[in-house]
Amino acid sequence: MQTAEKISITMTPEMMRHIRESVEAGEYASTSEVLRDAMRAWLRERRENEERLEAIRARIRRSAEDPRPSLDADEAEAEMARFMSSQS
Repeated sequence: MQTAEKISITMTPEMMRHIRESVEAGEYASTSEVLRDAMRAWLRERRENEERLEAIRARIRRSAEDPRPSLDADEAEAEMARFMSSQS
Protein backbone atom coordinates (compact mmCIF):
# COMPACT_ATOMS: atom_id res chain seq x y z
CA MET A 1 0.00 0.00 0.00
CA GLN A 2 1.18 3.50 -0.76
CA THR A 3 2.10 5.89 2.02
CA ALA A 4 -1.13 7.30 3.42
CA GLU A 5 -1.82 10.91 4.29
CA LYS A 6 -4.10 11.64 7.19
CA ILE A 7 -6.84 14.21 6.61
CA SER A 8 -9.72 15.64 8.56
CA ILE A 9 -13.15 16.00 6.96
CA THR A 10 -16.53 17.24 8.05
CA MET A 11 -19.54 15.02 7.31
CA THR A 12 -23.23 15.49 7.97
CA PRO A 13 -24.68 13.32 10.73
CA GLU A 14 -26.70 11.40 8.12
CA MET A 15 -23.59 10.62 6.07
CA MET A 16 -21.77 9.44 9.19
CA ARG A 17 -24.75 7.28 10.15
CA HIS A 18 -24.60 5.54 6.76
CA ILE A 19 -20.86 5.05 7.07
CA ARG A 20 -21.11 3.64 10.59
CA GLU A 21 -23.97 1.34 9.59
CA SER A 22 -21.90 -0.04 6.72
CA VAL A 23 -18.96 -0.68 9.03
CA GLU A 24 -21.17 -2.24 11.71
CA ALA A 25 -22.80 -4.47 9.08
CA GLY A 26 -19.37 -5.75 8.13
CA GLU A 27 -19.42 -4.26 4.64
CA TYR A 28 -16.24 -2.36 5.45
CA ALA A 29 -13.54 -2.78 8.09
CA SER A 30 -13.36 0.93 8.96
CA THR A 31 -14.66 4.37 8.13
CA SER A 32 -11.39 4.99 6.28
CA GLU A 33 -12.11 2.01 4.05
CA VAL A 34 -15.56 3.41 3.25
CA LEU A 35 -14.08 6.75 2.27
CA ARG A 36 -11.31 5.16 0.18
CA ASP A 37 -13.96 3.14 -1.66
CA ALA A 38 -16.01 6.31 -2.21
CA MET A 39 -12.90 8.07 -3.53
CA ARG A 40 -12.18 5.25 -5.98
CA ALA A 41 -15.79 5.42 -7.23
CA TRP A 42 -15.53 9.20 -7.60
CA LEU A 43 -12.28 8.91 -9.56
CA ARG A 44 -13.78 6.20 -11.80
CA GLU A 45 -16.85 8.38 -12.47
CA ARG A 46 -14.65 11.37 -13.33
CA ARG A 47 -12.58 9.24 -15.71
CA GLU A 48 -15.73 7.87 -17.39
CA ASN A 49 -17.17 11.40 -17.70
CA GLU A 50 -13.91 12.60 -19.27
CA GLU A 51 -14.00 9.70 -21.75
CA ARG A 52 -17.60 10.54 -22.68
CA LEU A 53 -16.71 14.20 -23.08
CA GLU A 54 -13.74 13.34 -25.28
CA ALA A 55 -16.00 11.14 -27.46
CA ILE A 56 -18.43 14.06 -27.83
CA ARG A 57 -15.56 16.40 -28.71
CA ALA A 58 -14.33 13.92 -31.34
CA ARG A 59 -17.80 13.74 -32.88
CA ILE A 60 -17.98 17.53 -33.00
CA ARG A 61 -14.54 17.71 -34.64
CA ARG A 62 -15.57 15.11 -37.24
CA SER A 63 -18.76 17.03 -37.91
CA ALA A 64 -16.94 20.35 -38.22
CA GLU A 65 -14.40 18.79 -40.59
CA ASP A 66 -17.06 17.07 -42.70
CA PRO A 67 -16.50 18.22 -46.29
CA ARG A 68 -20.14 17.81 -47.29
CA PRO A 69 -21.93 21.13 -47.85
CA SER A 70 -24.12 22.51 -45.09
CA LEU A 71 -27.85 22.90 -45.58
CA ASP A 72 -29.82 25.95 -44.60
CA ALA A 73 -33.04 25.49 -42.62
CA ASP A 74 -35.29 25.36 -45.70
CA GLU A 75 -33.05 22.80 -47.41
CA ALA A 76 -32.88 20.68 -44.26
CA GLU A 77 -36.67 20.77 -43.91
CA ALA A 78 -37.11 19.76 -47.56
CA GLU A 79 -34.63 16.89 -47.12
CA MET A 80 -36.49 15.68 -44.03
CA ALA A 81 -39.83 15.89 -45.86
CA ARG A 82 -38.41 13.83 -48.76
CA PHE A 83 -36.99 11.30 -46.32
CA MET A 84 -40.25 11.00 -44.36
CA SER A 85 -42.32 10.59 -47.53
CA SER A 86 -40.01 7.82 -48.74
CA GLN A 87 -40.58 5.94 -45.45
CA SER A 88 -44.34 5.56 -45.86
